[in-house]
Amino acid sequence: MLYTDIPAEQLHKIKTLGQLKAAGYEPRSVKEELRANLIQKLSSGEEVFPGIFGYEETVIPDLQRAILSRHHINLLGLRGQAKTRIARLLVQLLDEYVPVVAGSELNDDPLQPLSRYALDQIAHHGDDTPVSWLHRDERYTEKLATPDVSVADLIGDADPIKAATLKLPYSDERVIHFGLIPRAHRGIFVINELPDLQARIQVSLFNILQEGDIQIRGFKIRLPLDIQFVFTANPEDYTNRGSIVTPLKDRIDSQIITHYPKNIEVGKRITKQEARIAPVQKDRVKGHELIHDLVEQIAFEARESEYVDAKSGVSARLTISAYESVVSAAERRVLLNGETQTHVRVADFLAAVPAVTGKVELVYEGEQEGAGGVAYRLMGKAIRTQFLHYFPDPDKFKKQKEKDPYKKVTAWFSDGHTLDLLNDASDAEYKRELNQVPGLSEVVNKFQATPQSEAEHLFWMEFCLHGLAEYSLISRNRLTAGLQFKDLLSSMFSGGGFTLTEDDEDDNDRF
Repeated sequence: MLYTDIPAEQLHKIKTLGQLKAAGYEPRSVKEELRANLIQKLSSGEEVFPGIFGYEETVIPDLQRAILSRHHINLLGLRGQAKTRIARLLVQLLDEYVPVVAGSELNDDPLQPLSRYALDQIAHHGDDTPVSWLHRDERYTEKLATPDVSVADLIGDADPIKAATLKLPYSDERVIHFGLIPRAHRGIFVINELPDLQARIQVSLFNILQEGDIQIRGFKIRLPLDIQFVFTANPEDYTNRGSIVTPLKDRIDSQIITHYPKNIEVGKRITKQEARIAPVQKDRVKGHELIHDLVEQIAFEARESEYVDAKSGVSARLTISAYESVVSAAERRVLLNGETQTHVRVADFLAAVPAVTGKVELVYEGEQEGAGGVAYRLMGKAIRTQFLHYFPDPDKFKKQKEKDPYKKVTAWFSDGHTLDLLNDASDAEYKRELNQVPGLSEVVNKFQATPQSEAEHLFWMEFCLHGLAEYSLISRNRLTAGLQFKDLLSSMFSGGGFTLTEDDEDDNDRF
């Protein structure tokens, strides 16, 4: 049996260097390890990076080519593009367990020891040198680059306390306290937001990447470290907070560019996977697929908006947080009304503004509009875009009154009627309000004829009203506790509209 075929439970029975040699163990570098395990997964048709969606034809093939080439990797992309998640998944390409000299702080390979401790242990005990086993999860080290990171943090420094405790002179290498990178020997080391690392600290990585060794103070030591480096960076950082120094970029073998989901379906898969919805919330709140579409559409609208800074990007965290807020808005209504279950509403979608305002960076025009105002505009555009997927374009009927399917609905509002949909209205109140609008149910029956429950039917009725408001056939005004639909012309004369209140504007000025 080959060493690589020995199951984990038998590996743990190997306790000494002699037993390890007898088992046929041969050292291999971490890059060879990643490469071999990737080849095995690709050959067997196994999914290599589970839970990563939208990168099947772009980022993942690039990443696999980099691993096969034994490259250090830089994942370059805007925020919320799964860069760190990808880096953490690389751990699954490591061997489940590797042997180390027991007690060594640098994870020394028993057949290729580096540290003074491991060398002394093998010299003293020979084949009886104790061996322990390191799980792959313990071979991953991650460091967020911040301006206060020092060379001592990453590489190491002389430790005066250790020198005094062991009664050693400063010239003895045993006084060295190793930093994060040497301790990541035989593993994966990730530096997040690399441009935020000061230039002089980036310089300290040159030798590690190219020659594979480290230098600490004046010690004449050479440690040929075996590390797979993965860096993440935001392209905006190249010109704003910092930059990657040119010689360091030159030493990073593969730079892989990440991106946002190309379509709503991919975005929905990501949001459904990442959203933290408790089982009790799923029991209380029944959703609708359109809500997922609307939530994802916000991100697509934001990335095209003239109010949002495109260079900063719109993170996938926006849609995740927004969907969580939508479900929580519906759950809150259930609790307030003493009900056991409810169906999500479009009003719950509009209640997710706080999950949007902090997730987008605004340009000057956006700042003037206010974060809340921009969020509502984006949500309105999302409704407008999705409306055409389910109902006919209202603009086509403006000159054909006799064929207008929305004529009864708009005529009711033109006669001076108003409709108030309060956020905390019970399901019975919600149903009563919507059913008083003549023609609204008929429109839904005509264009959404698929079998649906009463709750789903009411949801489509509300969505139709929001769509008509977005196409300026009726008006939608914000109330303190909900929304009011009324005739567009009367709303103009009364100064109404789907705008921020004075209190909202004051709040935006404070922030």
